Order: sequence, then structure tokens, then C-alpha cells
Amino acid sequence: MADSDALTFPPVDLAFDEELVRAVPLVPLVRDAVRLARWTGVREVTEGGLLTEEDAAAAVRELGLEARRLRLIWIVAVNGRLIEITKAGARPGPPVHNLLEFWDGVVMDVLDRTEEGLTGSSVIDEHLTEILATIYSVRTGMPVAALASGILQAHEVGCEARPAELRRLRMTLAGELADAVGLLEYCGLIEPVAEVVPLTPLGVWAVRRDLLREGHDAPSLHEVAGFAELGAAELIEAMLEGKASSSVATLWLERRNPEDAARELIKIAASGNAAQRGTAGTILEELGPEAEPAVREALSEPMMWRYAAAWLGVRDLEAPALSESDGAWVAVDTLAALLYIGSGSESVGQIDMLGEDLRTLVPEMGRTEHPDALAVLEMLGRHHPDVVIAKSARKTAMKVRSKIA
Repeated sequence: MADSDALTFPPVDLAFDEELVRAVPLVPLVRDAVRLARWTGVREVTEGGLLTEEDAAAAVRELGLEARRLRLIWIVAVNGRLIEITKAGARPGPPVHNLLEFWDGVVMDVLDRTEEGLTGSSVIDEHLTEILATIYSVRTGMPVAALASGILQAHEVGCEARPAELRRLRMTLAGELADAVGLLEYCGLIEPVAEVVPLTPLGVWAVRRDLLREGHDAPSLHEVAGFAELGAAELIEAMLEGKASSSVATLWLERRNPEDAARELIKIAASGNAAQRGTAGTILEELGPEAEPAVREALSEPMMWRYAAAWLGVRDLEAPALSESDGAWVAVDTLAALLYIGSGSESVGQIDMLGEDLRTLVPEMGRTEHPDALAVLEMLGRHHPDVVIAKSARKTAMKVRSKIA
């Protein structure tokens, strides 16, 4: 996965391993897989390693299983080595020694089934990992109605669904989602309460494991708790050095009064370099209108007023208008952060972060009074992959140098 694809999730409070281990055998899917393995014993199977039709029907009847879930139960039992398939047929597998690793495999089996049909809804199957990640990011769980709305939006935007398909989906999604919720509850991932769907402790553990495998930033509360006690300067420094991920900021803000947190961040940003300013600004973006008084005070700070104006404007609060020249100043500041973080080779990979906008911004950047304007133009001239932008940056840098001389 490319770095640009990585997402940041808020820290979660994981249950103790001992508690999780005790919970694994109680998951209905796991319990049925164990029962099916015991029932199967030593038995002939098909060439595909499945129960014969007669045995499958008998297992459903004698164990009281749902026929539509039998294949999933069998896959979990076989992949978890509760059942071993040999040339002679099925036989009991070895004892399970690590229940959490076994549980991780169970969840991977469940998620892998979406490609061939898991929930009975192709749309929900297509967005299931997104659904679980969304529930994971909200500690108290997601209302079913909000989940349905999110699925519709994701399908419309991400899959470019046609109007006719969306109309059909609006009529059928409630029923499909109810079935999917029932299945996820059976799999031990969620535990619905009224019309709200939170993850179980096992679900939190498993979804986090999957997010980490995919390269996302998904820390546990234990991992980041210490960073929440730092001052703003220390937090920003830890984030810039890569010792703390951006997810730490959420916890840091939760433990502070919004106004006080904003003032602390603005103080560092107003007197620091572009990298510190950018990091502080990213944290500030998580604050809502309750931080307005502190942000409004930043309108008097030469290095911060543009960011403060943008922050206020995005929240529909009264704010000064930003000119094209201000936009160029912010562009310089954004790119200047690369001069202060990592080595040159590490930073250059992000040099095209502003995309095609640089074609029109570069000439204006030379007219700004940003202290790093010349250094940024020289960096663009040396390293930008677009030859037109690089040439324009070199030309603008030459004009800036001539003015200085």
C-alpha cells in the first residue's frame, strides 16, 4: 500500500489478552466450527475438500446449523486446523494453542468470503471492510441508519452507481443491512444495542489487526497514552521525528480545554518553522467552533493569520478574505515544511503535493514575503518531476535572487 493510501484512526482501548482469549470460544461461529469438527471426526470428503451433500445435510440437521452458513463454518474449521484434510479424507486437527492467532485467522476467513458472497448483499460485501473501519473509528458504535446512509454514499461515489441502481438499493438496503448485522453478530465482530452497532472487544482487536496489516495508523490507547501528557511543543516535535503518529493528536486534544489547546498550538506555530506550523495546523483542524476565540486571536500573528482565517472560514465563521497572494504564501509555507523534516531524499517524494496548481502559483510565490520563498523555489527547480514547473521555479528563483542582490 502506498503511503498516500494510509489512513489514521483514533486510539482504541484494547481489552486484556486474557479477557479476549476467554471470549474466543464463546463466539457463535467459533462454537459451531468446534461442534462441526467434533461431529465430522474421520470422514470422507469431496475432491474439493468439502463435506458430501449427504453429510452436509446431516450436519445441518443434527447440529441445528443454518444451511447458508455451513460453508463458512467449514472453512473456519479447516483453515483453523480444527479439521485436517488429507488424501484419506477429514480427520481431527491438533489442539489450538494460540486462541488470538486462531481468532485472527477466523476474521480473515470471514473477510475473504466477501469476494464470493458473505452477507447476501453484493453491495455490503463490497464495502464491508469500510463499514467495519467506520464502526471502529467511533467508540460508541454507529447507528444503523448512519451506516445505511454511509453505504449508499460510498456506493454512489466510489462505485459510480447509476440512479436506477441507487433507487433499488434504497428500497432493499434496510433488509440487506439487517441480515448483514445478524451475520456479523454471529461472527463475533459486533454486538448491536437497540439501533446502534458497536464492535465487540474481539471485533476491535481483529479490525485493528487488519488495519495494521493494510498499513494504516491504528494505535492502541496504551501505546499513545504517554504522548497525551506532553506539552504542544514536545508533541509536535515527537510527531515530526516520527515518534508519535497523527492519531495521538486526537487523544491529546480530548484531555484539554479546546481554547487552551488552540492557544498552545498557535504559540508554537507562530514562532516556529514551517514544519512545526504545518503540524500544529493539522492538529488545530480537529477542533470545532469552541476554539474560535483562541483562533481569532491568531489573526494578529504574521505567520499564522492566513491559517486562522482559513480555519474560521471553513467553519462558516466571520473571517478575513484571502487573496491570490495569500494563497501563494500558504503554498510556500506548505512546501517549506519539506525543508525541515527528514532528509532531502525522503522529502522530495512529496514535492508535487500541490499538483497542477503549482503551474500558476510558482510565479506568484516569487512575489511573496515568505522567508523560505527562495529556498522553496530552488527545491522545486531541482527536484519537481514536472519539467514545466521546475523550469518556472528556476526562472522565478533567479528573479528573487536578483532582487536580493
